Amino acid sequence: MAAQNVGVARRRPTSSHHAGSLRPRHSDVLPAQNVGVAPQVIRRHLFVSGRVQGVWFRDSCRAEAERLGVRGWVRNLWDGRVEAVFEGAPDAVLELVNWAHHGPPRAEVTHVEILTEEPLGERGFRVR
Repeated sequence: MAAQNVGVARRRPTSSHHAGSLRPRHSDVLPAQNVGVAPQVIRRHLFVSGRVQGVWFRDSCRAEAERLGVRGWVRNLWDGRVEAVFEGAPDAVLELVNWAHHGPPRAEVTHVEILTEEPLGERGFRVR
């Protein structure tokens, strides 16, 4: 279904030339913003290095993701890194990516590799 460009009427202060008129003039109609358009979703795939295992990184990441409304997952890797995928609204995903650069209080993050991927439609956020 195509998005419709629906206007939003705005009443100007009444003046003598159109006092009592309830019908908006063409100049009184503002174009609607993103009517019928789904919010943008982005996906980031992270590999976090440093002291990131055994410091509650994964559970803290899950809590932050749920607070921000970000979907995806997080897991420990055999080489000591943490891998995570974040999907959601751009501002929320980028805030969670910024959080991953320091993690929870006991973590010591030394490097974060960030890959941009196409969203796959993650549901919820889980610790693997």
